[in-house]
Amino acid sequence: MFVQAGFLIGAAAGATVTVLGRRAERSARRGLIDWRVAERVAAGRVRRAPGALDPLELRRAEPIYAAAMFDIVPALSRALDTELPGIVERSGVVGREAWVHANVSTFAGLMGKVESGLLDQVIPPGAGLIKATMAIANRMITTRQVGYLLGFLGQRVLGQYDLAMLSAESTPGRLLFVDENIRRTAAALDVPLNPFRTWIALHETTHAFEFEAHPWLRPYLAARLERQLGSLASSTSGLSRDALGRLGRTLRGAGTGENWMEGLMADEQRREFREIQAVMSLLEGFGDYMMDEVGRDLVPEVELISTRFHARREQRTAFERAMMRITGMDLKMEQYRKGEEFVAAIARSGGAEALRTIWEGPQTLPSPEEIDQPSLWLARVMPAGQSEVV
Repeated sequence: MFVQAGFLIGAAAGATVTVLGRRAERSARRGLIDWRVAERVAAGRVRRAPGALDPLELRRAEPIYAAAMFDIVPALSRALDTELPGIVERSGVVGREAWVHANVSTFAGLMGKVESGLLDQVIPPGAGLIKATMAIANRMITTRQVGYLLGFLGQRVLGQYDLAMLSAESTPGRLLFVDENIRRTAAALDVPLNPFRTWIALHETTHAFEFEAHPWLRPYLAARLERQLGSLASSTSGLSRDALGRLGRTLRGAGTGENWMEGLMADEQRREFREIQAVMSLLEGFGDYMMDEVGRDLVPEVELISTRFHARREQRTAFERAMMRITGMDLKMEQYRKGEEFVAAIARSGGAEALRTIWEGPQTLPSPEEIDQPSLWLARVMPAGQSEVV
């Protein structure tokens, strides 16, 4: 009798575990990140950050940026010999929370490109209750981590050319100015606010020029980003302890100079990653170069603003340096420097013609080696200007 009872209890428990396991699997497969929770975490952090402005105050800043854009667009068009219609109508002032909301959608879209394959690795069909429970617990942890990272970025981003890079529809981008962060940065640098606003707007409008005046660039870059994401997703389960060890050493600041993301990649993935980084360096460096060049005629005290701003990039707390490694923002800082040095060298050698040549098509984009040595690009694309590189 006791044996029969034990059998029945065991069978009932087994059935219960099976049902719970299936439910847990369904829950686990809803996604690796709960984006609504991540957004709430990030919004809570930026809401409590110093310098928050109410919506009315943000609206009062809109005419200031509109006036700046009225001067920036024709000046940039003249400098680049390219018209930029429409971008003024697609610019606006946003608060930190609005920036978080816009970028949650972007990051969720990026994750959606690879999430299905990753879920199959993390929680394969029929994995059972224990694995599903672990996957749910990992999602909770990852969600909060992503929320903290978005909250960190949301307090530092000044402006953004918001482009849904991997969107199926080629919708035009928008210029977003995070005025709360712009005001705090101007105050920290002790530079005049409205000229600083114009300077930042000039950088972001240059990004609009890069993509909107050259319709080939977006699909070119999107195809490579999507291939990179897919490749990384398919190889996630094969990460070695050595690669993860490199990640830990880099985040502690004890790395060998290789970015932690590269430490997780196979050779072919690393090659493609560096090609993408070369293009990103060009995009960021071109923006930095133009904001100073065109800014000479538009931005009062532009040399003071530029000097103090670039010096501030080098002055980070230990916490900020760690967060920048985790988020990849350290890569972005390196992109600014390398890209601006490349663009400046090209301009010195070939002037406006050489700068226009950069954007003719994929064949004229610099390789990773050429970003480091502009003379290689000039020798390949514009041989006559090679000897003039400084």
